[in-house]
Amino acid sequence: MGFVKEFKEFAMKGNVMDMAVGVIIGGAFGKIVTSLVDDVLMPIIGMLTGGVDFNGLVAKVGDATVKYGTFIQNIIDFLIIALCIFCMIKAMNKLKKQEEPAPEAPAGPTTEELLADIKDILKNK
Repeated sequence: MGFVKEFKEFAMKGNVMDMAVGVIIGGAFGKIVTSLVDDVLMPIIGMLTGGVDFNGLVAKVGDATVKYGTFIQNIIDFLIIALCIFCMIKAMNKLKKQEEPAPEAPAGPTTEELLADIKDILKNK
């Protein structure tokens, strides 16, 4: 099998396509959360903490600049994304529990019972 054909089969599998869609949607969701944190939450938190701009929080260690304010914002990003994923998974699990299994068809007579009935009918004739 040729390399191109193998790659095409791999790329067109359902799992790979589902994963690609998830990565794209996850990237877009990450941008939304980053905007929420940077543009909405951090200004409010900064206002509550006396006008602190978290992007400006840095520490000088020798010649290096440690941007711990950006790190704090990224932690808040992560916590919001983790909370959203937790809530989505919890909701999906709740929906799965609500799905009731299809009722089983009533069990019919076994082959032996049918043969016994046929034997009885033939005896009575």
